Amino acid sequence: MDVLAIISDFLILYAGAGVGHAINQRNPLIHSSTCFLLIRNSDDLDSDSIDIDIDIDIDIDIESESKRAKMASRAAPRVKNRAPAPVQITAEQLLREATERQEAPFVAAKSRVEDHEELQEYQTRKRQEFEDAIRRTRINITAWIKYAVWEASQAQMARARSVFERALDVDPHHIPLWLRYIDTELKYRNVQHARNLYDRAVSILPRVDQLWYKYVHLEELLGNIPGTRQVFERWMAWEPDDKAWAAYIAMEARYHELERASQVWERAVTCHPEPRMWIKWAKFEEDRHHSDKARQVFQMALDFFGDDDEAKLEKAQTVYTAFAKMETRLKEYERARMIYKFALERLPRSKSTGIYASYTRFEKQFGDRQGVEDTVLGKRRIQYEEELTFSQAAVANYDTWFDYTRLEEHAYRALLRSGASISSPEAIAARNRVREIYERAVANVPPSATEKRHWRRYIFLWLSYALFEEIDTADFTRAREVYRAAIQLLPHKSFTFAKLWLNAAHFEIRRLELGAARKLLGTAIGMCPKDRLFRGYIDLELSLKEFDRARKLYEKQIEWDPTSAHTWVRFAELERNLFDNERARGVFELGVRQTELDMPELVWKSYIDAEFEDRNWEAVNGLYERLLGKSAHVKVWISYANAQIGSAVAEEAYEDAPEDEDEDGDEEEGAEAPVRPPRELTEEEQVFRTRRRELALQRTREIFQRGYDDLKMKGLKEERVVLLEAWKKVESEYASEDPKALADVEARMPRVVKRRRAMAGGEGMEEYYDMLFPDDDEGTGKPSFKLLQIAHAWRAAGGGGADSDDEDDDDEDDEDEDAGARRAAELS
Repeated sequence: MDVLAIISDFLILYAGAGVGHAINQRNPLIHSSTCFLLIRNSDDLDSDSIDIDIDIDIDIDIESESKRAKMASRAAPRVKNRAPAPVQITAEQLLREATERQEAPFVAAKSRVEDHEELQEYQTRKRQEFEDAIRRTRINITAWIKYAVWEASQAQMARARSVFERALDVDPHHIPLWLRYIDTELKYRNVQHARNLYDRAVSILPRVDQLWYKYVHLEELLGNIPGTRQVFERWMAWEPDDKAWAAYIAMEARYHELERASQVWERAVTCHPEPRMWIKWAKFEEDRHHSDKARQVFQMALDFFGDDDEAKLEKAQTVYTAFAKMETRLKEYERARMIYKFALERLPRSKSTGIYASYTRFEKQFGDRQGVEDTVLGKRRIQYEEELTFSQAAVANYDTWFDYTRLEEHAYRALLRSGASISSPEAIAARNRVREIYERAVANVPPSATEKRHWRRYIFLWLSYALFEEIDTADFTRAREVYRAAIQLLPHKSFTFAKLWLNAAHFEIRRLELGAARKLLGTAIGMCPKDRLFRGYIDLELSLKEFDRARKLYEKQIEWDPTSAHTWVRFAELERNLFDNERARGVFELGVRQTELDMPELVWKSYIDAEFEDRNWEAVNGLYERLLGKSAHVKVWISYANAQIGSAVAEEAYEDAPEDEDEDGDEEEGAEAPVRPPRELTEEEQVFRTRRRELALQRTREIFQRGYDDLKMKGLKEERVVLLEAWKKVESEYASEDPKALADVEARMPRVVKRRRAMAGGEGMEEYYDMLFPDDDEGTGKPSFKLLQIAHAWRAAGGGGADSDDEDDDDEDDEDEDAGARRAAELS
């Protein structure tokens, strides 16, 4: 045990798992010491049964010891026994030991005063302590209060007052000091002293509401109501906040002095002219059933807030809403409605959002459908106005203006539908409101005079404006002015809008001003010619049956733009509709001779269709031959071939047509055409038709053959497949009695195979589908192709018994063939 005592002077033990690690912390001469305690397991844990092995290595040399300390700190401690110790240290054990070893707190001894001399001695000592404390920190009011309260507890009120007065001399504006002084006087029933102190306190600190509240509370507790009123009057002379006035009013109301309370309210709103004060006063009058007085209060408030000052107008919104709600509570719904309407007319729209919401709820509860619609209309107006006022993006967003104008137009139409006259003041006001919105909308001209996309929506505002003036208001003079203003505003040198010109012209026609309409469209074509302008002008003349004017307009349009294929086609169709086929043919000839047409195929097709309808087969063939000289496209060959067989079919349809076809065409459109039995053909007619069809079919085959040879020579494989499909279709439809011809066409169909070729850049090989035609040199000249044909014919005949490997190979070939067939179908 002596050894353990010595070690405890040098080491701090770290116990764990039966091993203790000690590091010297006490002796400054020993810088590196290592001690290992091995607690061997035994049945008895007494000190006699503990065998302790101590290995202490002490080096007095400071320098060498510091080096060893560094090395020892890095090295792990040597553990001799890793078995857990029987007694483990727990958190509960540590806490319990800390509590047991904690020292008991100091408790001062209680002293008991036995006689008067000891009391005096005790008081003298305490007074000396307090005096010393306030002498050290004179401005510490807490020490003064403790001193005075102690004197009062010793029944020394004179000394307590003296201490309080000395403290007030130090800091007369310390509110807790006054309150503690007064509470001490009241505690010992010195009421008059407390009154005097309150009087002194409110005189020195008149802006401290807490002192006034306690003062009036004391007077009211004492039952001195006149005195309480007098204190309130002194307080109100300083114009305190609204809570003080409310306390005064509440005091008068508690004692049923309602007239006095009303007078106080009048003084309060004079001191604090806020909407909530007026509303509270009116509510006070309403609660005591003086509704007329409440209305007078609201009238006074509205007179006060009726100036043009924006701040006052915004506050007036609250007063109007409260006034209307009071009338609603009194079941005076018409009065409330008139108040709402008066407020909405008086206040600006941007300052009446809240009153609109209240008006909407009022109409939904107590109004009719028209009232609700008017309320919603007003609310939407405010939303649009706010959006247009506070957002620059909304001003340039014409969709917002469209919505706003539609809203006002709907309101105007609803007013007229309700029975209002067009000349009534309400209708005039609504009409002027619509015009005002349109004028504000069209005043936002797009900033760019060269980009048309900014003007597209803007022009529709003008169009809507003109239609409103024409249809809704029947003010045709104003509508004409709107069209003129819009036309003058457009930068016609950069772009124009044909819709605007055409709408203006149609307006003049509706006003029976045909000359003005023609002059307007002529000005448009001369100033800024446009395809749609020409078409609109021509359609106008055609609707008026002015065909010569339409011809001149077509000539003007062709002079302006001779590359438009649609213009040539429409011009020729006009001549055909007028049964002037020679002029139509001349127009077509001029059209196909143009070298810079945007769609030449359209003119050629229309020309050929026109000759086909006239059954001028020589002209049709001539046109096809001329077209093939310009473009030997596969579609031209197919159309040319189909025209040959189609000519025979057209001749038969013409022969079978009834003679009274023109009369039948004059029947009513809704009447169903009578079903006629097919005309019976004579034997000569049947023979003639059969011969004609054979000749037409022969010409068709010749043209298909010519086209096939031409495409073959050019090496266009996909086009050849398309032509063969069309040829096959003709053969199956018109030559069903000759299966050999159909078989010949099918024999020409290519076989699609998969091949490989080198990729661009030599990066590898790629697979592609190729078509091998039987009549090509590259197909028929190779023995492998012939062998492949023989093999497929043998397999089709079902020859030979093949093993499973051959069947697998055939399946793979079939897959390739199917893929090739799908590819050929896609190409066709």
